[in-house]
Amino acid sequence: MIHMSLDELRDFASGILLENGLSSAQVPGVTETLVAGERDGCGAHGIYRLLSAVRSMRLEKINRHAVPTVTEPGPSLVRVDGDRGFAQLAFEAGRPLLIEKARRYGIAALALNRCIHFAALWPEVEAIASENLVAIAMTSNHAWVAPAGGTQPLFGTNPIAFGWPRPGQEPFVFDFATSAIARGELELHRRGGRQLPPGCGIDSDGNPTTDPAAIAAGAMLPFGGHKGSALALMVELLAGPLIGDLTSKESLLMDNGAGAAPIGGELILAIDGSRFSDTPASADQAEALFQQIVGQGARLPSQRRYIARKKSLAEGVHIPTALYEELAGLGR
Repeated sequence: MIHMSLDELRDFASGILLENGLSSAQVPGVTETLVAGERDGCGAHGIYRLLSAVRSMRLEKINRHAVPTVTEPGPSLVRVDGDRGFAQLAFEAGRPLLIEKARRYGIAALALNRCIHFAALWPEVEAIASENLVAIAMTSNHAWVAPAGGTQPLFGTNPIAFGWPRPGQEPFVFDFATSAIARGELELHRRGGRQLPPGCGIDSDGNPTTDPAAIAAGAMLPFGGHKGSALALMVELLAGPLIGDLTSKESLLMDNGAGAAPIGGELILAIDGSRFSDTPASADQAEALFQQIVGQGARLPSQRRYIARKKSLAEGVHIPTALYEELAGLGR
């Protein structure tokens, strides 16, 4: 393992992105997302994802010099055409107007179109929740997941993220795929030669398997059977047809076997809770609910990440040597 401070990791990642021709406008947002994954102890969404980002650039699937365009389809709506760039820049372009409209109307929606998605959603909902707004985000990706009862990939891993502001402390945040595991987890298991738990996927003949390579050739499965499958379909509809963007199947067809990061849409909602109730009672209710959860020994989904964050901010992170060397070789 190689030890790095977060600043060293940030410089390392941004340097590789710049060396591969990514515009200076896009580098900061992409870098911070990668660093956030390592900082918060989520290696499957951390610096490892730099491999996918650089590969996609080299395959010319990403516009290295994308310039997002912001429009307002309606009073409480914001739309950003990402110009085939990374979603982080499009989000930053639309976030101020989303927050402004949420405060003005009580609820607002941001649609990101024609964006490259390759990492976690929690940095986005956390950023909105830090503005004392409730946030929901979702995106589809490549068709890697079979619907419940099916055998052919149709859905993406289709993550859903949620953020709830908390007075005087970090927001409550969760971000999970509607598949049994995230795609990054599958890839890390494949790279490490490790088996996955039962129920994660099927091989190309539709048979259950724990071999990540066989699942990659076959299909991943939704979590919770028909329930996860229904949520995955919801994300397909809301982050695809609703906002005029691609389904996961269409994204994969556009990739044409290149193995680049998915391109498509993302839907983000921001809600100003004070417009529903002008008393602090709702916040008190929420905090009481959180305390009832942790009071019985359970854990809030965001707690582990915040503990890891505090540790890594003070002590840095450790990157597997083999991964570090592979990433270091990604210069021009």
